[in-house]
Amino acid sequence: MTALFLEDAYLSTVEALVIAVREDGGILLDQTCFYATSGGQPGDTGFLERENGDRIEIAGTVTGDTKAEIILIPAPGQPAPAVGEKLVQHIDWDRRYNLMRMHTACHLLSVVCPYPITGAAVSETDSRIDFDMTDTIDKAEVTARLMELVNANHPVFHQWIAEEDLEANPDLVKSKNVRPPRGQGRIRLVCIGDGSSIDSQPCGGTHVGETAEVGEIHIGKIEKKGKENRRFRIRFGPLPD
Repeated sequence: MTALFLEDAYLSTVEALVIAVREDGGILLDQTCFYATSGGQPGDTGFLERENGDRIEIAGTVTGDTKAEIILIPAPGQPAPAVGEKLVQHIDWDRRYNLMRMHTACHLLSVVCPYPITGAAVSETDSRIDFDMTDTIDKAEVTARLMELVNANHPVFHQWIAEEDLEANPDLVKSKNVRPPRGQGRIRLVCIGDGSSIDSQPCGGTHVGETAEVGEIHIGKIEKKGKENRRFRIRFGPLPD
């Protein structure tokens, strides 16, 4: 199974062959552009188009026993495809693109606030990052610094490194509690700025190609979650007066 989104997050329509249908109805394809829930980013929704034009609506996408196994979950009452059947995948692009913008914004926030990350969740309208920090920081100041990075229109790209290279550079990992999966021999880095000048960190999610695509964002709230934990909420649009 090939996870096409790892190389091109903008693929929204792709042909594929059904390689398995699980007892619970989950569909496995030989290749997929559907992102599976992982790392705080929800899985894609959309539909599979059959050769006769019928649809199989997909309500979610998850991983199986390993990250390499991607399972498309049909909505209730959908017909089951046959193993070997050729389908055309259609992700809900508007939803995915908002998630790509939000996920990129989360990376930018980790640049503005260079503290260990204790948790994160990406959604279409309101995302959050939890930082291990005690400092007091103003949401207007953080918003201004975020928008500087957005408006500078830095390139966003990925590259692969060997697992041993990550071991030699542990500071690349910003999460305090979660480590990138091992065992495949290589790690995917998401990089921002020419020559990774702004940021570089392990991530398997989907992101926009330039920071300007994030659009206008702001910090809606900074919450205290324990003595040494601050939760930052990112929202689309301008900072309210």
